[in-house]
Order: sequence, then structure tokens, then C-alpha cells
Amino acid sequence: MSEQVKTQQETPSEAINMTAFISLLIGGIAIGTSPIFMRYADVTPTSSAFWRLALSLPLLMIWQVYDIRKNKGVATPGLNFKEIKVFIGIGFFFAVDLTLWHWSVQLTTVANATLLANMAAIFTAIGGFLFFGARFSKTFIGGMMLALFGAMSLMGSSFELNPDHLFGDMLGLITAVAYASYMIASSEARKKYSTVSIVFGTAVFGSIFLLPIALNETGAFIPMTLAGWGPLLALSWFTHVVGQSLIVYALAHLPAAFGSVSLLIQPVVAAILAWILFSEALGIYHLVGATLIISGILVCKKGVRK
Repeated sequence: MSEQVKTQQETPSEAINMTAFISLLIGGIAIGTSPIFMRYADVTPTSSAFWRLALSLPLLMIWQVYDIRKNKGVATPGLNFKEIKVFIGIGFFFAVDLTLWHWSVQLTTVANATLLANMAAIFTAIGGFLFFGARFSKTFIGGMMLALFGAMSLMGSSFELNPDHLFGDMLGLITAVAYASYMIASSEARKKYSTVSIVFGTAVFGSIFLLPIALNETGAFIPMTLAGWGPLLALSWFTHVVGQSLIVYALAHLPAAFGSVSLLIQPVVAAILAWILFSEALGIYHLVGATLIISGILVCKKGVRK
């Protein structure tokens, strides 16, 4: 909305923005907590996705008003379809990502759904190349593949090919395409709009798309107890407001493809938290996978083209 940002192409001689890189990693760690909060939530998966966005609206609205007042006089989008359609599109992609991810988990194994959703890194790179002329160095491509191999290792022997899971696996791949589209659209929008405008717009239109799905899903839509709102508030205020805001902020300074690869830190965070909170065993393949992912991200960092 109000922040005017530089694209990476405008600063070919600068080193990678470390503030943005650190923000991206912290954002990835924050959204890596989402499976934990979702496990504690006593509503249906799509309902938790809806509340994740809906409960963030009051905080984001306050931030949006502050942002407008702080940058008074700077051009802001009007209430017309040409401006709003950007946020509708971003909200739609994010809602599709959340919805299909939950359906994928139900129709295939958690390992398959997680690994296939992480293929978003590849689709983000392909989308950037096809539609925006993005180019990637051999170092970047090598780092991306290293991180993806790490994600595969992190799944260990849990990943399986089963004809009965084919539809769920397809939804996992479509989830990856949807998240890649969200990353690319957010990255492009950050050339014109502020962080809060994009995160707020995502929450508004994403919750609109998710509401009818959540209401028609079998199971609880509203928590049965007051304590049941705790995980949903954490999912909303920490995972979405903090996590997505840091990620969207970083996308003004880093290529979307690099952002997508760096977000492979999520399954590492989820695995560690599951080990701490639910005593889920960690094996050697988890250690190898985490090491490869982190190494791949660092290699990609060296291979980023401005």
C-alpha cells in the first residue's frame, strides 16, 4: 500500500539483504509451528485455517490504519476492482493452499502430503522463469535440489507410493502449485504495496474463501471451550501475523524462488517441536534431512542472482 520497494534487479551490485534473509528464516520458523497448533485445536482442519486468518483481522486492521496514517500523502490503492483484485488473487491462492493441504493430509499419508507440498520451491522457480523471466545460477539450482533431497530424507521411510493415495498425492502437488502462486503473487505485489496491506488482504479474502468450506466440513467449527481458542489465537497471531508478515516483508528484497526454498525450514521446525511436545522419535534420517535442508538454503543464498 504505502511502502515503495526496490526490486532485486535494481541493485545488481549489492550483497543479499541479510535483514530480509533473517526475517525470512524467522518467518519460516514461525509458520513451522502451524502443525503443532493445529494438532491442539479442537475444530476441523479447514475451520482452524479459517480462524487462523479471521482472528488476525483485528490486529492487522490496527496495523493497517497506523500504516496509512504514518505514510499520509503516499499513494494508496483505491477501493476499485483493479486494485483489490491483487489481494483477491493472493487470498485465493493462500486459501487454496490451506484447504488442499488439509484434504491431502486426509487422503494420503502425512509424509506424502508434507513432501509434495514442499515441492512449491520447484514450482515457484518454474513460475518465475516462465512468467517473469527469472534466471537462476547453477549454484542456486544445486542448493535447491540439495534442500529438496533434505526434505525427502526428513520424511524417512514414511513416504510411500500407493495407488490408493493417488488422489491425495495429486492434491499435495496442487497444494505446492497454489503456495508457489501465493509466493510469486506476493513477491510481485510487494513491488507496490506494503507488508501489512498484503497480509491484511490475504486474511480478508482468504477467510472469505475458507468460510463456506469450513461451515460445510463435518466436525466442530467453533471451539467447545474457552481454552480451545488458545491454539487458534496462537495459530493466528503468531503463525500468520508474525510469520507471514516477516515472509512478505522479505519478499520485497529477495527473489520468490529463494524465499520458497528457505521456507523448507518449516518441516525441520515441525519435526523438532513434535519430538519435544509429542515424543515423536527422531532418527538419523531426520538429522541428515535437516542438515541437507539448511546446507541447501545456504548454498542457494550464495547463488541468488540479483
